[in-house]
Amino acid sequence: MRVRNLAWCLKQERHYEQAFYRHKSQSMKAASIKELKTELETLSSEQVFDLCLHLAKYKKENKELLTYLLFQAGDEKSYISEVKDLIAEQFDGVNKSNLYLAKKMIRKILRTSNKYIKYSGSKQTEVELLIFFCKKLKNSGIPLHANTALGNMFQRQIQKINKGMASLHEDLQYDYSVELKAL
Repeated sequence: MRVRNLAWCLKQERHYEQAFYRHKSQSMKAASIKELKTELETLSSEQVFDLCLHLAKYKKENKELLTYLLFQAGDEKSYISEVKDLIAEQFDGVNKSNLYLAKKMIRKILRTSNKYIKYSGSKQTEVELLIFFCKKLKNSGIPLHANTALGNMFQRQIQKINKGMASLHEDLQYDYSVELKAL
């Protein structure tokens, strides 16, 4: 068994060396999507599996994206509700007595929201989560007019919502525009 594993490891090493020397002329620049796609097509399913696991171990964001793609991409509504629960939970922890700390925490919540929006890649999910974020921000009791940065952040999210709504179906646009006017 060890001999087979050793042979497989040597074969893997040779394959990675060949790929390295093929792209050596590019130095440390990342390969294009087309080059990555053609390289992935040459790999066996076991090698692709190993690469996916390696990516998941490398960075937390990669693992979260892989989790979304494998387990949550099929049920977007439950994914949205989970993210909304997370956003609501984070808004409950905002320090409302100190505007500086509140602003920092709201930026963190927005980064988290954008990360989960990026995983989905759906404009409908983007619009729905941003509207929820803006509602929570508006209802949080934090004076948006007292801080220019918070007011501008709120306005930028409204602009992103309008931009995302433009690519949705007319019925969804109407539904979301009604929610947006309530803000």
